[in-house]
Amino acid sequence: MGIFKIEGEVYKPVKDVDLGPNSREFYLRANVKAPRMAGFLVKIFVWLLEAPLLGAMLLYMLKRNNLIYKLVSFAELEEPPVFVPSQPVEDVKEQEVKYIESDLPPHQQVEQAMDCLPSFSGDTSNHQKFSFHRWTILDYSRAYNSGEVTPRLVAERFIDAVRESCNPQLHMSFFINYDTEDILKQATESTLRYERGEPISVLDGVPIAIKDEIDCTPYPTTGGTTWLHKVRDCKNDACCVQRLRSCGAILVGKTNMHELGAGTSGINPHYGATRNPYNTSKVTGGSSSGSAAVVSAGLCPAALGVDGGGSVRMPAALCGVVGFKPTFGRVSHSGVLPLNWTVGMVGILASTVEDAFIVYAAISGETSSHQPTMLLNLAAKVCFPLLKSTNSIFNIKLAKYGRFWFNDCSDDIKVCCSQALDKLHEHYGWETVEVTVPEIETMRLAHYLTIGAECTTSLSSLLQNVSIEELGWDTRVAFRVYGSFDSMEYLNAQRIRNRQMQFHKKIFEKADVIVTPTTGATAYSIMNDALKTGELDYINGAAFVRYQISGNFLGLPAVTVPIGYDKLGLPIGLQFIGRQWSESTLIHIAQAMQALCISDYKKPEVYYDLLKKN
Repeated sequence: MGIFKIEGEVYKPVKDVDLGPNSREFYLRANVKAPRMAGFLVKIFVWLLEAPLLGAMLLYMLKRNNLIYKLVSFAELEEPPVFVPSQPVEDVKEQEVKYIESDLPPHQQVEQAMDCLPSFSGDTSNHQKFSFHRWTILDYSRAYNSGEVTPRLVAERFIDAVRESCNPQLHMSFFINYDTEDILKQATESTLRYERGEPISVLDGVPIAIKDEIDCTPYPTTGGTTWLHKVRDCKNDACCVQRLRSCGAILVGKTNMHELGAGTSGINPHYGATRNPYNTSKVTGGSSSGSAAVVSAGLCPAALGVDGGGSVRMPAALCGVVGFKPTFGRVSHSGVLPLNWTVGMVGILASTVEDAFIVYAAISGETSSHQPTMLLNLAAKVCFPLLKSTNSIFNIKLAKYGRFWFNDCSDDIKVCCSQALDKLHEHYGWETVEVTVPEIETMRLAHYLTIGAECTTSLSSLLQNVSIEELGWDTRVAFRVYGSFDSMEYLNAQRIRNRQMQFHKKIFEKADVIVTPTTGATAYSIMNDALKTGELDYINGAAFVRYQISGNFLGLPAVTVPIGYDKLGLPIGLQFIGRQWSESTLIHIAQAMQALCISDYKKPEVYYDLLKKN
């Protein structure tokens, strides 16, 4: 920047950074300096930002005022860059796990997962002691095997429910695309398999939705745009979709998403704002907005999303469902839009932890050759958690950055999450270990720079054939900022990734997981001025992603579990972040947390009962 160069932060060596509870490392809150904009105001901002000279000046001020230059671009640090967030499997003893062969077909992996769950008698009487209970994958399987309902009947009810959700009174905008003929065809085939007594797996006939960032025939993959499917064909199922299909799941359509994943609200000006089933005037969060909403509203017990910056866990928490992001490289990315290469991961949104586990068992494995070669043999050992009892693991230590980061959220969230930790200690004896997670705001900005640079680079050849006016106004702002990052800035971001991977490795020497609220705020209101243009609301966006970044930037597995509600009845989630390849421990912990909260779950305003008895 020549004369405009800003003095960058000078970071001390990793070995000199104190990660203890009394560390003097300064906690810098998200330094977001940008007003909310929507409607005509955001259009004016786009025109100014895209102007040759004035646009460059605005970008300079945005990056300077939001500390990107100081903390990342011109930072001085000694660590070399790390471009891929992967680590070899360490010989860490996980409690109560079952090792399985790494090359089993999907339906056999699902069978192995079922052996890890408590025996399922088909009795639903336990549900009656809950104030509200979403139907699970096992509930669907029981209903089909008993003849109480058929996959065909469930498919018909699903189609009716989706049509109802599209009426002007609700306008939930769950889906970008669904094909009734294809859904009924899959359901009829599944029904015939049950009539023959030959279901493929427990997933046979279970409706599962797919985020429109993942290839799933016969649908185009739009990425939430009006143009991407015109320049990129969807010829085959993504690997994860193919694995679900081979288990007999009914793939019911492509869910709505924030355009190109470039935002956190779930408001899409092309396909509608996905609305939160707990309060239809509120956002779902994004970018896997539709996938979270369909699970919350009972249309599917599980859905697939893609998590590049909390895009599975954030909407899951805001919509009151489970969101699970595996370790980077655990699930093949073949057939997923290449919006980001080193931070994105296919994730699962589900009614319960057990449902997330079953779907995870189906889609994990077969790491694609499209991913970095160093990942191909990292996760040779595959193990599943033995979930026969919630009391099966002991001496769990939860790392908490309590003085600042954990409490940097709304009062309702802080109280609810603190009470959840008290419950874990009271019922299981698990201990909380106070730690310091340094340079959190630096990591957020380095992640933002990384995901932005990778997104624009991966789409650059496609965007050459598209008019910029085909993008939504808010997405045009995002891409203008993304395109301003240069190679030096990208390299510095990867050096910061190296630092954070070392910090977190040290923290995991003291604890099994890191615990945080999932979001810093609950769902906020959808404003009418944002419906046609999208919106720029970086303050709420920063609150939503506050606790998400390490899962993506460092490739760590993470899970959010619904634990309560704020004063307005909006869901609150608690997040557990694990060391790489420790999915079994995470699922154990999440199930234990769920067991203490599930009896108090509340029914959303918008909910569809697909297994109801006539």
